Amino acid sequence: MIRDITIGQYYPAESRIHRLDPRVKIVCTLLFLVSLFIQNSLLGYVIATLFLGTVIRLSKVPLKYIVKGLKPIVILLLFTVVMNLFLTQNGETLVHFWIFTITEGGLRTSVFMAIRLMYLVAGSSIMTFTTSPNGLTDGMEKLLHPLNRLNVPVHEVAMMMSIALRFIPILLEETDKIMKAQQARGADFESGNIIQRAKAMVPILVPLFVSAFRRANDLAMAMESRCYHGGDGRTKMKPLRYKSRDRAAYILTLIYIVVIFVVGRFVPFKLWIF
Repeated sequence: MIRDITIGQYYPAESRIHRLDPRVKIVCTLLFLVSLFIQNSLLGYVIATLFLGTVIRLSKVPLKYIVKGLKPIVILLLFTVVMNLFLTQNGETLVHFWIFTITEGGLRTSVFMAIRLMYLVAGSSIMTFTTSPNGLTDGMEKLLHPLNRLNVPVHEVAMMMSIALRFIPILLEETDKIMKAQQARGADFESGNIIQRAKAMVPILVPLFVSAFRRANDLAMAMESRCYHGGDGRTKMKPLRYKSRDRAAYILTLIYIVVIFVVGRFVPFKLWIF
């Protein structure tokens, strides 16, 4: 499970998506996530699937990496589907057993919520897979730059985000090593009830926190020894500049948003419960 978490991981490749400006990928990812909620039709999700599939193919990121990122949310996905399936009572009744009732509206809502969750994770994974942590930080800092006028420490926020993204894979690897070491000493993390499993996690959390604090202290000393004092007066070795491919990506994403909004809201298309 630990190795299945793909947040913060970068997949190096030579693709059109990798060459895009980080700001473009951040904004387009946000627009794609918004598009999943501005429509509620089967045809709209078909268009979203085609759009996401095209981006994945252009990114040259193997599909198995995208699927691997969905494994950690399986429990959340099942919980969401079950809750919507039995608690949403709209439309004609399909199944009725004891106190459980499944209606057309409940089945439709559960399917759409499952698709939304999977596409949320897949879309976010594509952004992190195709953008290095430094690129994400620079793009976020550039997008939030107008907030400097409101005395918001944009550079410091971007720096914290960059450090967090770099620490995620390191901490996951450290957690995996600690778990294997404790299992070699006879620790059992699988059996028992919830309370027993929570107690079994203590031998993992204590050394993990110690390791995290040690790494944080080493990083702080390294930054201080290099005379880091914030973002005032600092310049970029590779400043971000929009190119023609970035503008084309914006235009294509906006066209997708308009199409999926119009189709999802106004085009009549029904297939059984959908």
